[in-house]
Amino acid sequence: MTAVRIAAAGLALLLAAACTAPAPPRSQASAAAGTACARPAGPLGAETPTTIDVIEQAYFCILDRYYSGAVLDARALLTAGFLALTQELNRNGRDVPEATMPALTGDRKADWTAFEAVYRKVTDQVPDLRDKLAVVTLKAVVAALDDNHARWAHDIERPPDSYDGDGYGLGLQANGTPGAALPPLYVTAVEGGAAQAAGLRPGDIIESINGSAPFVGGEATPAIAALYPEYPEASPVRLRLLRQSTGHRWNVTLRPGLYPQDPAGLRVVQPKLLEDDIAYVRLRGFAPDSADRVFTAVQRMRTGRTLSGVVLDLRGNGGGSPTEATRLVSGFVHGAVTAYQCTVDNECETTRTDDTVELLGLPLVVLTDRGCASACEHFSAAVKDLRLGRIVGTRTAGTISGPASSYLLSNNTLLGFPSKHHLGPNREVINRIGVPPDHHVPLTPRDAAAGRDPALAKALTLLHE
Repeated sequence: MTAVRIAAAGLALLLAAACTAPAPPRSQASAAAGTACARPAGPLGAETPTTIDVIEQAYFCILDRYYSGAVLDARALLTAGFLALTQELNRNGRDVPEATMPALTGDRKADWTAFEAVYRKVTDQVPDLRDKLAVVTLKAVVAALDDNHARWAHDIERPPDSYDGDGYGLGLQANGTPGAALPPLYVTAVEGGAAQAAGLRPGDIIESINGSAPFVGGEATPAIAALYPEYPEASPVRLRLLRQSTGHRWNVTLRPGLYPQDPAGLRVVQPKLLEDDIAYVRLRGFAPDSADRVFTAVQRMRTGRTLSGVVLDLRGNGGGSPTEATRLVSGFVHGAVTAYQCTVDNECETTRTDDTVELLGLPLVVLTDRGCASACEHFSAAVKDLRLGRIVGTRTAGTISGPASSYLLSNNTLLGFPSKHHLGPNREVINRIGVPPDHHVPLTPRDAAAGRDPALAKALTLLHE
């Protein structure tokens, strides 16, 4: 899986009756526009309904704090929000004559006032949809940033009867998501749930999803997103599959649900000693203390023997703490810049190695794929630019716009986005591009079906040279 999933605090939505009396638009932006938003301090209160005032606060928060907010064309945000509003009206069969986009001039406050006036006229006509319309509008405003680290944490729920370590979904992983997939699309792992019950295996090629092709003209389609439903989405997913080893084609319908996962597979750091005294460490994410856990694992494998190298497997590593990424780099080099965090005016802060970390002093090979995202790309770019080792596998995800900061909205939800954007040690842009491997060794469906790992095999060959 290549999608980056940033965890947010789970909030319980309080169902409150919305006021149905028409409220006149204000003549100017509220005081919230001046203060915009603040960083959260302490536990969050219970989530309250999203309103036009919350949307306003988010709008001005983005313009005030987002890294390119100073030069952003705010009309794009309002247009996206209004489009979502009208689409939701149509989905509910409730379109109204007042739902006409107001003329926008580029004056941020004046445009907001015009937008709010029409918004209130529309929602006053459909008071029973007011909460739903506010949610889709704010989601669209945030999505209009087209930033992989911009999110609005709203109405986050856990499935009932779930336990720590449970998975939710179809019980499978594939070799791509809509934003990061190359044909063919195939199953890379079966974790449990509906996929396991239906007899799916690694290497099975997914030819269609709900009747739609996963690729058109070589480009990934939105159909792939159905492979990764999140609670409470529970719609069944129809797959057309091909098993290359037998040529068998068949259809299966999988329904999302809870399933237990192997606890061993959930460990952030998974080490093992390979032949010829090569230390292999799989790092699933840059969680707190993960760098030190990698160092500890390597030192334990080092006890009583002389290691010939380290293979650090970052495939499927969705990122996490940039501090941990920098600390892990620091185990291989001192006195170096690992990244730059820059404003839209290209004023940059340097992120430097922590030279209190003891150097491992071992040859390094890093395994990457399209699932290596965010902080994982911070680390991978540093390895490549600083020539700390060799990278084997496929290009990383290209989802590292910048470290996200969270801001508290008045309804006790969190708005997150970068206040600065990320550049690699050579000041290169990694976001949307990714970090290319030194040795391109992709996994194929036949490899997955046979349990072969050509990237690891290549890494061992490099360490034996």
